[in-house]
Amino acid sequence: MSPFVDRFAFASGEYASYRPHYPDALFDWLRRRLPNANWVWDCGTGSGQAAGALASTFPHIVASDPSISQLAHAERTERLSYVAMTAETCALADGSIDLVTVAQALHWFDRDAFFDEVKRVLVADGLLAVWSYGLGSIEPGVDEVLRHFHDVTVGPFWSPARRLVESGYAGIAFPFNEEKAPEMRMQASWTLEQLGGYLSTWSAVGKCRAVTGIDPLPALMQALTERWGAPQVARRITWPLRLRVGSPRSRGG
Repeated sequence: MSPFVDRFAFASGEYASYRPHYPDALFDWLRRRLPNANWVWDCGTGSGQAAGALASTFPHIVASDPSISQLAHAERTERLSYVAMTAETCALADGSIDLVTVAQALHWFDRDAFFDEVKRVLVADGLLAVWSYGLGSIEPGVDEVLRHFHDVTVGPFWSPARRLVESGYAGIAFPFNEEKAPEMRMQASWTLEQLGGYLSTWSAVGKCRAVTGIDPLPALMQALTERWGAPQVARRITWPLRLRVGSPRSRGG
């Protein structure tokens, strides 16, 4: 197993402030799917974007991440406990968890080891739910600039795991009894400054700065300003949300 590399320590505060939140419909669907669930493990929680929403829907949430800097910026709320531990070796009892969730993090895991842990900690009729989102869409002129930045400017600095995100985890072997999940999308209304804050959290941006000594964002923000209009105007951004869910055994028993 490879040692943990904290790819987001450079932007932990920005990550908590600028990463988009997931739609209420996602958590409502999970609750309907598991109406009697009590214990949820949100693995790779980062600064808790999913964990906080889960805590408003389920009674007990254990949210874990090996990044101390990320957890330090996580929002605290009732029914939610944060623990610093890896996805591959967790301090949870056998058969103690009803639902395991992974929001925009599965591509960073040693998946074979993680899936073994999921099978160990889940109750027999429990559920694993993983989801991801790729590049958002605003309007064609802005999207063109963002796509060039994503693919060309910082393209060489993305981890190969990024391709898994872009495919909605379609290429990942999923050793569970997979079931059809609903199609969903995320939305936010952001000013140009808020968009810039979000882009500053991209792992490829952090690596570009570290490797080249150059911050690629100022030039991008100038190019975006020319197409955005007044910077204080909020524009809607939409991301398709890809969800994969499965159980240790089939629902028929």
